[in-house]
Amino acid sequence: MIASLDAVDVAGKVVFVRVDFNVPLTHGDEGVVIADDTRIRASLPTLQALRERGARTVILAHLGRPKGVPDPAMSMGVVAQRLAELVHRDVPVVDNRDRVSVQEQISDLSPGDIALWENVRFDPRETSKESDDRMALAREWAELGDVFVSDGFGVLHRHQASVTELPQLMPHMAGLLVERELHSFDRVLDDPARPFVVVLGGSKVSDKIGVIEHLLHRVDRLLIGGGMAFTFLAAQGFGVGRSLLDEHMLPTVHEILDTAKRLGVSITLPVDVVVASEISSESRRQIVGVDAIPADMMGLDIGPQTAALFSVAIHQAATVVWNGPMGVFECAPFAEGTRAVAQAMCDTDAFTVVGGGDSAAALNSLGMDATAIDHVSTGGGASLELLEGKSLPGLTVLELDNPLESTHG
Repeated sequence: MIASLDAVDVAGKVVFVRVDFNVPLTHGDEGVVIADDTRIRASLPTLQALRERGARTVILAHLGRPKGVPDPAMSMGVVAQRLAELVHRDVPVVDNRDRVSVQEQISDLSPGDIALWENVRFDPRETSKESDDRMALAREWAELGDVFVSDGFGVLHRHQASVTELPQLMPHMAGLLVERELHSFDRVLDDPARPFVVVLGGSKVSDKIGVIEHLLHRVDRLLIGGGMAFTFLAAQGFGVGRSLLDEHMLPTVHEILDTAKRLGVSITLPVDVVVASEISSESRRQIVGVDAIPADMMGLDIGPQTAALFSVAIHQAATVVWNGPMGVFECAPFAEGTRAVAQAMCDTDAFTVVGGGDSAAALNSLGMDATAIDHVSTGGGASLELLEGKSLPGLTVLELDNPLESTHG
């Protein structure tokens, strides 16, 4: 049983909140700018709830991959600035290089205040493969705080000090974002309304094989697009030209197709594709049937007939999960298949879940109204592992017995 936010009286207490603020940045003439603040906004309900209850909140987060070395380009300063705008109050960055300074900064926090710890990955122990190293760092945090809240769904699949070790040392609970994520995935995996349709895309079959094998016994229909579709097409005897092909996965794909047939699960593959000689906005694109892919070209998107088939299937479903784009949506000539699926997800009356990562990015870049989706996950890797039926380390630790008080008393 995972405790919720109301499990502990946090008034006046120092609450460490692990979030996922690893947001995309752009570097321009005006300096570093956050390109998409979705992950910051996603944790606002938890932060607001803690403020209203008088917690002294210290946020733990990372940005980029500094590999254990402080890097000004990955400082949390730009994130703190954006968060301050959203919560309408100052959000200082805790300088963790000076232990005395850290203690003073945290002691100076008043009930309702929020501070942001400097990039936790500036310390190599955060991502160390040695649990003793991670625990040593976690103990330093535990000495400064009273309660731990896990609200970074996007990092729950990682063994990291601020994710898996710190909650072992403090009273711990799930934040509102994590609760919302788990509720949505439980609904589609344990008790989906039917027909249950899953739309899978992305580049390689090998990246999604775990998802397919886990869901094959649960779904009514699989729609497969993206680069991974060409391995399925090749398994059925079609020539795929220079398209992405996981040749070593062909035997596995044959097994999947046989299993689906035995279970009565419909697997819908593209009937037409968009091909070009290279990935470029200047490329001359052609729409061809899957039985006529030129040997010197590559498939870069599903075609309009396939997009229409997928859209109809989504509208006929009662539950739909989408994970992975239908083509190279970042390049305009090859974005229409992904756009069609995204639009169908927004328009259907089914319960809809978008599995984070590239799919969530596609919603934003294509200008879709993400609020029309019942749940857009904030964690690509974590959502993928849930769909594979795996347990998440950062979630498992929240199910451990909760200490009655913090380790430092």
